[in-house]
Amino acid sequence: MNPSPAQTLPPAQRNRNRMLLVLIVVLFLGSAVVAGALRFSGWRPSGMQNKGELLDPPGDLRSHPLHLIDGGSYDWRPAERRWRILVAPPRDCAQTCVELSRQLDLVWQLFGRNADHVDILWAGAVPEGAIRNPAWRLVEADPALRATLPRVDGGPGEADNGVPAYVVDPNGFVILRYAPGFDPGDLRSDMAKLLKLK
Repeated sequence: MNPSPAQTLPPAQRNRNRMLLVLIVVLFLGSAVVAGALRFSGWRPSGMQNKGELLDPPGDLRSHPLHLIDGGSYDWRPAERRWRILVAPPRDCAQTCVELSRQLDLVWQLFGRNADHVDILWAGAVPEGAIRNPAWRLVEADPALRATLPRVDGGPGEADNGVPAYVVDPNGFVILRYAPGFDPGDLRSDMAKLLKLK
């Protein structure tokens, strides 16, 4: 009877092969354990993190009809994969809203070819001097709409003179909130990622 190849290996070679096998198993299982620990701790690479506040649970605007100021209604139409940036400023918003309009216009223009897939919903009248573009949809400033938006009048520790902005997905869910005085680059960054999902 011929000896098996394992029996013909010198003990040093056999021990080295076993150690190599154990090392491969430890590396594989160790990386899986580290990845699982990072995943369940909530850590994400910086490129995967939202700049805005992720709303959990998201606000649901699907059953809340939006009426355009110039007549008609604004329909959600999820099949069109249209994203929305929504602001609901208070009535006495003047210079703050003019600056906000400028920032939203700039963000919208930076979407480039994807700009056609984004509407800017402005609840209420736009103040004198505000910038408007074709993506703007002026909707009625309905108290029920404002009540649906989390911390629409600001929250603890937030700027008193600003207006929060919200991202609404194609289905009508409010998924992200940007605190008053937000950096428009943060909104643009998050929207650029979301527009790739269409």
